[in-house]
Amino acid sequence: WGLDMKPLQSGSRHLSLSPSRYMITSLDRTHAGVYRCIVRNRMGALLQRQTEVQVAYMGSFEESETHQSVSHGEAAVIHAPRIASFPQPQVTWFRDGRKIPPSSRIAITLENTLVILSTVAPDAGRYYVQAVNDKNGDNKTSQPITLTVENVGGPADPIAPTIIIPPRNTSVVTGTSEVTMECVANARPLMKLHIVWKKDGAPLSSGLSDYNRRLTILNPTLGDSGYYECEAVLRSSSVPAVAEGAFLAVLEPPQFVQEPDRHVTAEMEKVVTIPCQAKGVPPPAMAWYKDAALVQVEKLSRFQLLGDGSLQISGLVPDDTGMFQCFARNAAGEVQTSTYLAVTSRCQLSALSLAGHPGAPRPAPGAPWQGVRGLPTLLPELPGRASGGSQPCFWSTQPCSPSSLAGRPGVPRAPPGAPWQGIQGLPALLPEYIWEKDGVPISVDGIPRLRLDEEGTLHISQTWSGDIGTYTCRVLSTGGNDSRSAHLRVQQLPCPENACTAEPLESGPVLHYILEVSETQGSGWPPAAQELARAGRGASLTTSLPSPPRVSLPEEPPTAPPQKRHRQRRTNQIHSMIQVAATLLRLLPGRLPVGYQFKNITSRGQQPAPGDLIIWTNYEIRGGERTTALAWGSTAPGDEWTLQGGARRGASPAPGEAMGLRTSSPPTRLIAWEPEQAEEVTVVTVRPNFQDSIHVGYIGGLKKFTEYFTSVLCFTTPGDGPRSPPQLVRTHEDGTGSGGLGVTHPCACGWLVFAGYRISWEEYNRTNTRVTHYLPNLTLEYRVTGLTALTTYTIEVAAMTSKGQGQVSSSTISSGVPPELPGAPTNLGISNIGPRSVTLQFRPGYDGKTSISRWLVEAQVGQIGENEEWELIHQLANDPDARSMEVPNLHPYMYYSFRLRQVNIVGTSPPSVPSRRMQTLQAPPDVAPANVTLRTASETSLWLRWMPLPELEYNGNPESVGYRLRYTRADGRGRTVAHVIHDRVEREYTIEDLEEWTEYRVQVQAFNAIGAGPWSHVVLGRTRESVPSSGPTNLSALATTSSSMLIRWNEIPEADRNGLILGYKVVYKEKDSDARAQFWPVEGNASHSAQLAGLGKYVLYEIRVLAFTRIGDGAPSTPPILERTLDDVPGPPVGILFPEVRTTSVRLIWQPPAAPNGIILAYQITHRLNTTSANAATVEVLNPSARQYTATGLQPESTYLFRITAQTRKGWGEAAEALVVTTEKRDRPQPPSKPMVQQEDVKARSVLLCWEPGSDGLSPVRYYTVQSRELPAGEWTLNSASVSHNATSFVVDRLKPFTSYKFRVKATNDIGDSEYSQESESLTTLQAAPEEAPTILSVTPHTTTSVLIHWQPPTEDKINGILLGFRIRYRELVYDGLRGFTTRSLSSPGAKWAELTPGYAVRNLSGAGLTHHELDNLSKHRRYEIRMSVYNAAGEGPSSTPQEVFVGEAVPTAPPQNVAIQTTTATQLDITWEPPPLEAQNGDIQGYKIYFWEAQRQNSTERVKTLFLPENGAKLKNLTGYTSYLITVSAFNAAGDGPRSAPVRGRTQQAAPSAPSTIRFSELTTTSVNVSWEPPLLPNGILEGYRLVYEPCMPVDGVSKIVTVDVKGSSPLWMKVKDLAEGVTYRFRIRAKTFAYGPEIEANITTGPGEGAPGPPGEPFISRYGSAITIHWANGDPGKGPITRYVIEARPSDEGLWDILIKDIPREVTSYTFSMDILKQGVSYDFRVIAVNDYGYGTPSAPSPSVSAQKANPFYEEWWFLVVIALVGLIFILLLVFVLIIHGQSKKYAKKSDSGNNSKANALSHGEMVSLDESSFPALELNNRRLSVKNSFCRKNGIYTRSPPRPSPGSLHYSDEDVTKYNDLIPAESSSLTEKPSEISDSQGSDSEYEVDQNHQKAHSFVNHYISDPTYYNSWRRQQKGISRAQGYSYTESDSGDPDHCPLFNSTSTQQGSLFRPKVSRTPTPQTPVNPPSQQSTLYRPPSSLAPGSRAPIAGFSSFV
Repeated sequence: WGLDMKPLQSGSRHLSLSPSRYMITSLDRTHAGVYRCIVRNRMGALLQRQTEVQVAYMGSFEESETHQSVSHGEAAVIHAPRIASFPQPQVTWFRDGRKIPPSSRIAITLENTLVILSTVAPDAGRYYVQAVNDKNGDNKTSQPITLTVENVGGPADPIAPTIIIPPRNTSVVTGTSEVTMECVANARPLMKLHIVWKKDGAPLSSGLSDYNRRLTILNPTLGDSGYYECEAVLRSSSVPAVAEGAFLAVLEPPQFVQEPDRHVTAEMEKVVTIPCQAKGVPPPAMAWYKDAALVQVEKLSRFQLLGDGSLQISGLVPDDTGMFQCFARNAAGEVQTSTYLAVTSRCQLSALSLAGHPGAPRPAPGAPWQGVRGLPTLLPELPGRASGGSQPCFWSTQPCSPSSLAGRPGVPRAPPGAPWQGIQGLPALLPEYIWEKDGVPISVDGIPRLRLDEEGTLHISQTWSGDIGTYTCRVLSTGGNDSRSAHLRVQQLPCPENACTAEPLESGPVLHYILEVSETQGSGWPPAAQELARAGRGASLTTSLPSPPRVSLPEEPPTAPPQKRHRQRRTNQIHSMIQVAATLLRLLPGRLPVGYQFKNITSRGQQPAPGDLIIWTNYEIRGGERTTALAWGSTAPGDEWTLQGGARRGASPAPGEAMGLRTSSPPTRLIAWEPEQAEEVTVVTVRPNFQDSIHVGYIGGLKKFTEYFTSVLCFTTPGDGPRSPPQLVRTHEDGTGSGGLGVTHPCACGWLVFAGYRISWEEYNRTNTRVTHYLPNLTLEYRVTGLTALTTYTIEVAAMTSKGQGQVSSSTISSGVPPELPGAPTNLGISNIGPRSVTLQFRPGYDGKTSISRWLVEAQVGQIGENEEWELIHQLANDPDARSMEVPNLHPYMYYSFRLRQVNIVGTSPPSVPSRRMQTLQAPPDVAPANVTLRTASETSLWLRWMPLPELEYNGNPESVGYRLRYTRADGRGRTVAHVIHDRVEREYTIEDLEEWTEYRVQVQAFNAIGAGPWSHVVLGRTRESVPSSGPTNLSALATTSSSMLIRWNEIPEADRNGLILGYKVVYKEKDSDARAQFWPVEGNASHSAQLAGLGKYVLYEIRVLAFTRIGDGAPSTPPILERTLDDVPGPPVGILFPEVRTTSVRLIWQPPAAPNGIILAYQITHRLNTTSANAATVEVLNPSARQYTATGLQPESTYLFRITAQTRKGWGEAAEALVVTTEKRDRPQPPSKPMVQQEDVKARSVLLCWEPGSDGLSPVRYYTVQSRELPAGEWTLNSASVSHNATSFVVDRLKPFTSYKFRVKATNDIGDSEYSQESESLTTLQAAPEEAPTILSVTPHTTTSVLIHWQPPTEDKINGILLGFRIRYRELVYDGLRGFTTRSLSSPGAKWAELTPGYAVRNLSGAGLTHHELDNLSKHRRYEIRMSVYNAAGEGPSSTPQEVFVGEAVPTAPPQNVAIQTTTATQLDITWEPPPLEAQNGDIQGYKIYFWEAQRQNSTERVKTLFLPENGAKLKNLTGYTSYLITVSAFNAAGDGPRSAPVRGRTQQAAPSAPSTIRFSELTTTSVNVSWEPPLLPNGILEGYRLVYEPCMPVDGVSKIVTVDVKGSSPLWMKVKDLAEGVTYRFRIRAKTFAYGPEIEANITTGPGEGAPGPPGEPFISRYGSAITIHWANGDPGKGPITRYVIEARPSDEGLWDILIKDIPREVTSYTFSMDILKQGVSYDFRVIAVNDYGYGTPSAPSPSVSAQKANPFYEEWWFLVVIALVGLIFILLLVFVLIIHGQSKKYAKKSDSGNNSKANALSHGEMVSLDESSFPALELNNRRLSVKNSFCRKNGIYTRSPPRPSPGSLHYSDEDVTKYNDLIPAESSSLTEKPSEISDSQGSDSEYEVDQNHQKAHSFVNHYISDPTYYNSWRRQQKGISRAQGYSYTESDSGDPDHCPLFNSTSTQQGSLFRPKVSRTPTPQTPVNPPSQQSTLYRPPSSLAPGSRAPIAGFSSFV
């Protein structure tokens, strides 16, 4: 069977009932697909027709958009959410809970899309779909989709037709009942929209439905194919119609037009065509199969698929015989046909048949069968025919001989001696023979032991055990094939005399001997003699096995033996090297009675390798050389062993009282392990020793005085044999042999006694001088005497045991020459680097005149800086001539640096030069994760935890380390599942999707990029118990009475129990009833039946059964069964009323009995006067359908009693009685009295209500109605509507406990209802036990003996009273750990089941508001079950679902203590802490987690370092320099992580900064550029400055100048470079500095002009007007873009550097005027003009003629003017002082009189009055004035005074000095200057402010003269001689004043005592660091560039005043 063309395997889910049937017992979705059966017999195979299996299922709705919006009037298209289902579900749309039917505005498409046409505002709402699967009954409801209608309220304009859902291309197969195409369109107004369907342009009128949206074609045929168009038209409108179309394709399944014959016969090497033609729509594709396998015609040249589908085969061969199938397939289906092709030979063998199958070469009927010793042959002699042209064809051979395997077993044979007969006239049909051994073909070529003769007989010589097997002889011929098989056994003769000897071990006296003999290696060892006398030394053994003859070839006389024979062992070859011209090798297996095997070598120099030798056999080899006399010379025989093959059985160490059998055997392995650690074994390989009959091996490296199990096994190249039974031995306590075991193979394991030492010495290379002494085993020192002076001696020492001497240690010394300390080795090299070893190559150093006894290898382990200590890792002793050594036991993926020392008798040499630091290769992890624990997590999950590998055990790249876990069921069922975790520090994983209540085996292993490490030990865990997942099976019900039935069931399948079944519950309810189902419990799991009682009579019940466990109820059985109780007499009819009452007649109506208890057969009505006896009653029987009756002939104004009863099969039932008065004066009844309730009648859920009836209105009351109302604000609700008419009390039930109610009653008669009675008094029902349990939110271990429980109490309405507290029940679950028997007594003798789990312990919690509690005093390492309940005064509520928790493991409850941080380097912090308090550790601390992050960046930089050892410190490496970190530490144990400690702050040390972020270039001219940069992203400290280095990439004029500029401080971040050459590429490098320089950033720039830049303007000429200079120029070539601006450059005429003077000159101008004040006075300047466009700065113009910046002195600079001004000022001051004194004296007394009252009122505000009291001057009061003192702008109290007056900023031009004095506001550049500031007297500020016309400018200002000094500023002069250049871009501020802390509001401060000037040099400080030079001129800054509203600074203005 195959599923989707893949063969199926029979498994647990499938069951093949018969060859023609395949049954799937447990169907799921994986079984869906196309099944096809392959039928196979000897003739071939056929593919049967496919069968598609579809499995009904339905998934869940996929998530989709939940909100949609649509404009008013447009169509809303709401797609149904996708859901995976088969078949497609039935989808129903709902809106706000109401089903949506299709209408003219609403369409539901075939794809279940909801389309709302012409939407309006009410269409907004929540839409959802409900999907129902018809096959399995599943139904799902989607999430709601909210539709919003927008643009509501706008004009309802018409909307043109649009097709919302167009038709879709559809395909349908002929024979389908119908096909539907749909088209949904929208327009406004919708009522005028009309849809027209057309086919190929012709309108259609039939098949239209759903408002013409759908077109249905019934029984489509090929003629219905075509193009269908849907056209939407808006009638009565000029709007054009819209149309959409789609194609309908009607498909036709394939049909064969021509089929092949059932049987086709063709001859070999011919061409045959098998016809096969088919038709269909679309045309089918043809495919051919042979024996159910696809014929790939494109890959097989002999096969060709013809155009009509036929198959043509060329060059037929016999293998082409078989079943051929032709398949024709298209989209509509497939058909197939088949034929049998028989390929025959030229010899007419077609007449042969076997078992009725034609076409196979088989003997004719009645042909005689020839047997070979009981085995029949297949092909007999072929008899000839009496007539016709065919000749007889005989085919015969001789039978096989089993003794020599002569011939192939089973080959068709003729009688012995029969010759081969040919077919006359035709070539002989000679067969081909193929021999196979165990299914593998045998090749006899080149194997001398094998020979195949002409008759097909296989000869095997020198047989051995490797020849054992099944041999198959296959005969192949053109007439047919056949095969036969036989098994060959090789009989092994007993070993020769003295080959088998037995000696006892030294373990006790020998009792007797047992001799065993084996025929083959696999036949066992049957005893030949049971008890041989212990005194005997031999035994005679006879065997019935035949002995093959031993063949020996005669030897010939030798002439000379071959020379230089060398033997090399191989697996089953012996390699010989013989240098002769022609050699013959003779090989004789030792101890085997066979002849020689010859190998002829004819060429000189050939190295023969005799092959096909017996594995692990001793051969005698002789070589002979051929002479001219054809004689052979033979060498002396040499023995050699071939290597081993596969081990057949293990070695057998003898037990303590057994013997050892000494015999030769293959190499062995000795194995030792400690009893508790069976997986950690020590293995030692023992090489075979062919000289000794016993093999001895030693196991070293063991622990002293420790017990070990030992075992021995034999191994060969294919693998290991089985182990021997283990024996327990113990190593010595100490001394010789400690730490090792000597194992004797194959009989004993033990150790040998250490006898002593052998010491010998001899003169160097003179063995005849050897002297030997034997020393006892305690001697460790010996003095050698009698030596000759100045002679070199070799001294050897070896240990001795009873078996001989051990390894020799030797040393060479020179007598009389004192040895010296050796020198250090040199030339240390490393090679052959592996994961755990390297090879060191070296040159020895000076040996110190003695032998080197030992080599010491030392290493530094780890990366540079981690470990600087050298440690000894390897020693090599007793190899003084070593030049290289292998260093083992290294750690994979570890850094090492090696050095070497050499040791002689004097001491140790100095170390060699250390090697380079190298890293070993990666290797798989060596260890498995430790502390693997498995805990129950839930019903379907287990929680696995382990200790991750330490970093040293990764053995590879940490990024590749992860963990792999595998788990499987402990009972072996199911498959093993693996999961990979790639996080190397992960230590837990929750295994999900497990089966409930199932035990699992789990293992963990670590892996890296190289491979995986060992698996951890197996841990077992069981998932939590759950409820059964299915109900009992085979449910049946049997009604026993009218009110009872018997229910039976079978057990639940074991896989679905999910726990221990504690009992069952029968769930039953009336069918089609809304009442809640009832439960009938059945305790215990032994009973599988229940008798239900108290059922309704003749009621159809729906019955199911469920099982329950400790956790709760499981799933009920499905489907439910239906059973009806037996019938009975019916109950009384109900609802008797008299709607019509007359004086002589009444009409009554009724309803059938509420309990019919069967089928109603009739009704009986009797009536009589109420005063008469029953005998006078009138009886009337009515049919069962009657519901009314009219009684006539009654007496007026009389009371009658009517009785109605119903009849079933069981008889008449209970009667219903009613009174009626024959009167016409009836009325409604009066209301009953006020209901009363006695307190003792109040219950928790019911009360007894009593009332008195009112007047019945001459119409008897038929029933009462009771209503209740819940206080305080409840509504009146109906409690009972059918209270008996004669009742005066009623039990009102279904009330809520502890709730206040009021009641009222009304009466009803035939006329109607009375009014309700008065309300009863309010009453409160009693409390009842709570009906709901609290919800346990979590149960977590808190300490090792306590757990913390969190819960949520039940809702208040479920408490049914006042909550008093909680009750916790807990018990230990012991069934997981039960391994032995326990006793439990049962008190009830009739008990049939018992729960073995112990009872609950109870803990009461009295607090009603509690939500958590710590449950303590629990037992460690136990699993507990916990339940909770609540209780009130009435009792306790139900228990919650049990929760399980494992106690004994809890996370630490306190963080680590005293966390401290120590800064060590810029990238490392050392963290120390103390462990949490012991009482808070809750177990062993397994490690710590250090959380660290950069301060203020926790979310993006937080990292975790995990220590898996309980250390108290860690090193955090690879941190960022000079960065503050916050660090917290938490401890963890096996249960999890504890709380974190409080964050501790630490900062790393400074480090070199990172490279600056970017380099930018601006204002690039031919000789200068502005360079700016961004600060480093990682400053790693306080930036002290930058270093800028620039140089040309290529030498300029043969010179390459490197310029270095140091910029101090963290700003500025730009620099103007002016000494560049035109058109040269420069490399700029910048790096930042903290305490050291960091890496640099590099960028290149090429000076202008660039490509496309403007050409040079015309040569400028200059004109002067007073102190103004005007530069004129002519426009030049604009370049590739328009000129955007001009720039003027200037330089001092005495070869200064060009720099920009004026920039941003508008492009329209060709001249520019500027003041000479911006130039250095007295200096001559050259000027040039540069044009700028979008491509950059152009070529500068030619320099202008030099212009001097010297100005004429104005009159106010003359000395006499200064004297006049001084005198006038003095007079003015004196007059002012005099006036003020007089004025002050006149008001002195007036102010004194007013001072007491107005002192506070007239106090001057700050800044309005300043008092001066200096040098005994009288006090002056100056209003609205202020003195300019130091820091006059900035008082210490921070209050600012008025600004000094100054001119408007637009009214003045300022000289360079003005700008320089305030370089904090106006950036400028200059060379370094060192000047001495001049002192000026204090001055006062002006008294008022004034304005100056902004349009008026002076060439020379009177004020500017006194604030200008040519020495203050020198823009265009180079550095003066004698003045040292300051460091680039370094400056210091003036020490006068403190302006840095004064905000400047429209003014600058006046400095005290001096003008503000720089001390050294002034450097521009750009305000915009990104591109500062582009906005600020170095020399010229127009006033308009200042900040708006600010005033230009006027330094020195007050000095003039």
